[in-house]
Amino acid sequence: MGGPWVAPQIKDPRPPHDTLPVAAGVGALVVLSASLIISKYILELLVDQGWPTFIYVILVGILGYGPSVWWWRYATRRWGTGRLLDDVGARPRFADLGWAPVIWLVALGVQAALASVVIALDLPFTSNTEGLGDLAADRAYSVAIVVAAVVAAPVVEEVVFRGLLMRSLLSAMPAVIAIVLQGVLFGVAHIDPVRGTGNIGLALVLSGVGIAFGAAAYLLRRIGPTVGAHAILNGVVMFILLSNVLDDVREDSPFQLDGSVQISVVDESDVPEPDGGGDSHLGR
Repeated sequence: MGGPWVAPQIKDPRPPHDTLPVAAGVGALVVLSASLIISKYILELLVDQGWPTFIYVILVGILGYGPSVWWWRYATRRWGTGRLLDDVGARPRFADLGWAPVIWLVALGVQAALASVVIALDLPFTSNTEGLGDLAADRAYSVAIVVAAVVAAPVVEEVVFRGLLMRSLLSAMPAVIAIVLQGVLFGVAHIDPVRGTGNIGLALVLSGVGIAFGAAAYLLRRIGPTVGAHAILNGVVMFILLSNVLDDVREDSPFQLDGSVQISVVDESDVPEPDGGGDSHLGR
């Protein structure tokens, strides 16, 4: 007779997710939030100079995201191996090209579902893409805002939220809670007092996107695919707005398109209008 039967153990083939101290993630969140707020007020002081709009966009990129790149470098040297890409799971792989559109589609589905909830509950919502289409005729501006939204924002925000922040949360709490919390913080980070109560719907939609990206980064143990998905998400919205495709669709369609189709979001810092006319609501 054999011994007592023992149930086979099924091991997760993936390596454990790398973690960082909580200080690394908290510092990244504080630095990004502070730099975006400070950059906005600095630009408001400079807006009356009448510089070309693309200059303001470049300044937003440098002032808003530059400090986060510095913190990334500092955090990896202080708490990691000192290898920038490896310490946040950002080293690119060929497979990222396949994963990125899949993750984008999932995030798009989450965004659409939450947009439907916002509409159904009649929650206040202010899109952070208002004003983009009006400035599309400025070619230099268009190039600058696309580079900022499709390159700078996806890289820096994925490093901050899915790289440094989520890895730090994973060192202190269960994975599910860490993924949800970093996603909610991602949505809250896009709040702008100028939008007032409209921030409620915007933060809800972007929190869902952040959670989707966080789940993907956790399962794949890397942020390369989410950087790609983030870039696609922003790039598609930028193309639609700057090309005025949405206006043409509204004109040609017999259906009412003023619902969820208007709930579009993009990740780029607020840029004041150069004529001093206020905030153009270019979202983060």
